[in-house]
Amino acid sequence: MPGGTATTTLTVRNDSDIVEAYQLEAVGDCAAWTTVEPARVSLYPGTSETVTIRLDPPRSPQVRAGDVPLGVRVLPTEHPEAVRVPETVVHIEEFRELRTEIAPKRRRGWLRGRYRLAVRNDGNTPVQLGFTPAQPGEELKFDFRPGAVKLEPGETAEVGLRVRTGRPVWFGAPVVWPFTVATAETGRPEGQEEPQDHTAVRAPLDAEFVQIPVFPKWLLVLLAALLALLLAWFLLVRPAVRSTAKEAADEAVQKRPTPSAGTGTGDQGTGGSGSGEQPGGSGPGSKPGTGSGGSGTGTGTGAGGGQSSATVDVQTGGGEAKTGTYTVPAGKWFDITDIVVANFQGDEGVLTINFGDRKITTIALETFRNQDYHWVTPIRITENQTVTAQVTCAKPGTPATGRQAQQCHEVLNVSGVLGDIR
Repeated sequence: MPGGTATTTLTVRNDSDIVEAYQLEAVGDCAAWTTVEPARVSLYPGTSETVTIRLDPPRSPQVRAGDVPLGVRVLPTEHPEAVRVPETVVHIEEFRELRTEIAPKRRRGWLRGRYRLAVRNDGNTPVQLGFTPAQPGEELKFDFRPGAVKLEPGETAEVGLRVRTGRPVWFGAPVVWPFTVATAETGRPEGQEEPQDHTAVRAPLDAEFVQIPVFPKWLLVLLAALLALLLAWFLLVRPAVRSTAKEAADEAVQKRPTPSAGTGTGDQGTGGSGSGEQPGGSGPGSKPGTGSGGSGTGTGTGAGGGQSSATVDVQTGGGEAKTGTYTVPAGKWFDITDIVVANFQGDEGVLTINFGDRKITTIALETFRNQDYHWVTPIRITENQTVTAQVTCAKPGTPATGRQAQQCHEVLNVSGVLGDIR
């Protein structure tokens, strides 16, 4: 049995007519763990001596079970040509030694968990192994992949284990499901007795699956807090906001000025003063030839104005930069409320828009085809100030015709109220 000791004897007889010394040495597969005591004997003619052969096979997968030949070389010192190698057979007994490990010992999940089962055959004979899970209840399902393995002595294998529960845990604390996995030898021929050394084969492995709830406690607390805040909003804050908004709207309606009775029509787009007479031409306070050039209000020194728009058209070649300009006429102010930028060719490059000395925006041409901006509070520029559109052309685009353009072409339209400085 590996790990144990066995002995046998060998008798050496000198049948020559001289005194002879003999060197004895074990040979063959058993030589590594076989010793001869003594290893050298001297014999007179016609005498003999018995030596002991000691066998100490280690408990290792390298020492395979079965019959192993053993030889002892007997080498005469004076007549080496008369060497002899008597042989015998050593029967190595079987022993089972299995090393198993499961990792991780504890796995968390909503419905399933994965484990790794490592198995090593430290015995000296091939084994075929199966796996048997055990759990106090029937809440868990087990799946081994592969379901059985065959291992040669010294061989290692890994088996995947999937553990699954039948139903989720929606709320509350995590649920711990302990289970064990037993490894046992299978496929033994019928009638063959199981070896006595099988303790390691049947040693179970302990593990746990921790089933966590789908909705943890902190999420329930958060939802309750959000519901309370929403309820407080509808009951307390929302009526106050609605009341404040209604009061502001009523105040704005009360402050709105009443339009004057006599209004004339001006030239759309120029913002200049109109000419003409009020209808009727009579009545208290009426004067012929007076009126405003449009409707609109503004702050600053202007008293009134009309809707107006201007267009800036910029064309430039690839790799060049060019600036298009619109200048506010002398004696005028311009309240800008809307701009529309057209990149109908799909050019690539950069467009920068300035109102007077104020930079409004810088945009990449390739990010749009048509873009518009609107302001509730107008942006005012006064006489001789300019609206500029600076185009840096990186690559002319391809318009709807399907042919690439030779130049970048951008159009900027500016709209607002143009009025007189008084």
